[in-house]
Amino acid sequence: MNEYIYKCFNCDKEFSSTEIERNFIYLCPDCGKAEKNKPLNGVLQVIYDYDSIKNEISREEFLNFNPGQIKSYPQLLPLKNPLDEEKLARIKFPQSPLTTVIIENNSVQVFDDTKNPTLSYKDRASLLTVLKADELRCSDIAAASTGNAASSLAGICAALGLTSRVFVPKNIPKSKLLQIQTYGSEVYLVDGDYDEAFDLCLEIASSKKWYNRNTAYNPITIEGKKSAAFDLFIAGKGDLPEYIFVPVGDGVIISGMYKGFWELKQLGWIDEFPKLIAMQATGSDALVRFIETDEFTYKAASTIADSISAGAPRNLYMAASAVKNTNGRGIRISDENILKAQSNIARNTGILVEPSCAVSYAGFRTMMEEGSIDSSDKCLLMLTGNGLKDPDALRNSNKKLNPKTPTDWKNELLNE
Repeated sequence: MNEYIYKCFNCDKEFSSTEIERNFIYLCPDCGKAEKNKPLNGVLQVIYDYDSIKNEISREEFLNFNPGQIKSYPQLLPLKNPLDEEKLARIKFPQSPLTTVIIENNSVQVFDDTKNPTLSYKDRASLLTVLKADELRCSDIAAASTGNAASSLAGICAALGLTSRVFVPKNIPKSKLLQIQTYGSEVYLVDGDYDEAFDLCLEIASSKKWYNRNTAYNPITIEGKKSAAFDLFIAGKGDLPEYIFVPVGDGVIISGMYKGFWELKQLGWIDEFPKLIAMQATGSDALVRFIETDEFTYKAASTIADSISAGAPRNLYMAASAVKNTNGRGIRISDENILKAQSNIARNTGILVEPSCAVSYAGFRTMMEEGSIDSSDKCLLMLTGNGLKDPDALRNSNKKLNPKTPTDWKNELLNE
């Protein structure tokens, strides 16, 4: 049986996995708080016996694994039962997420999660959360989401035979809503924003005894998202980039990636952390403001990049720590520049991304222009969601086409 404990990020108190999981505790029993329009306090971290793991598996063995297969390292997963190979076979992740591309004459690595089972990074968290819910014999799993986490939960629950119940804000992109509905999820459309949907999900799920996948609130989501750090380590044969540009909304992707790198360091497999650059939209910049001032003030989010739209990032404190501990920084990008970056990525690489992850290239370009990095620095862009999830955003950056008759086209094209 896998051995691990839960440790509070804020007060450092440790708890047995049995106490936390049998009682369906999500935040620290001592200091945990989930308050309206505020970041979560008392987010729990899963801590393993790293000395024992060193004796079970070597760096060389780990690097021989294939990316996208969490079954390779059960010692680093918060699951107590053996992984069900038949169930895992239904959820397939790409085995080559890392590639080098040229964008506007800039050579840069990209980590492409746009081809995941439901086309976003959120599948990493949803898969592990659903496996844990199944282990705990919970058949109903709830989540609040701006779209991707909900569609991810819906799709993976459909594949594994569980029921998903999602709370989404009224401004959710229509394509994401259709994806969720088509997977058969129970959808609760909230007349409000994401922060309101999050709070409502906490209340209803607690009352109904549904297992809660809410990002950061459930520590398993962080554990799922750390798998990208492992995949990057494996795909790069142990050679990590110097800078990683990470889109940030609630802050769980960047926290999860840091957790993965931190564990690689605990195991003695890396010496230094890549610098994590937190990318936010100007209209949803709570983490950047917190990094600058060390204070949180709620401000309603407004951005075209719905997947990183969060006025109260739930994992704010852990995300800020991830940036600080890696000597990273936070950068704001305007919606206009996000759309330009989305177009540049598509036209230069053939990879269609949604606005939320186009922000990573916009940040890379910002640092290039200001001279903070140059062509000799090894940089990586996290591409976390497929562009087809938000076609309305694509319409905003492409001109409207007017039909012409075949005769008109021939007159125009053959006489030019």
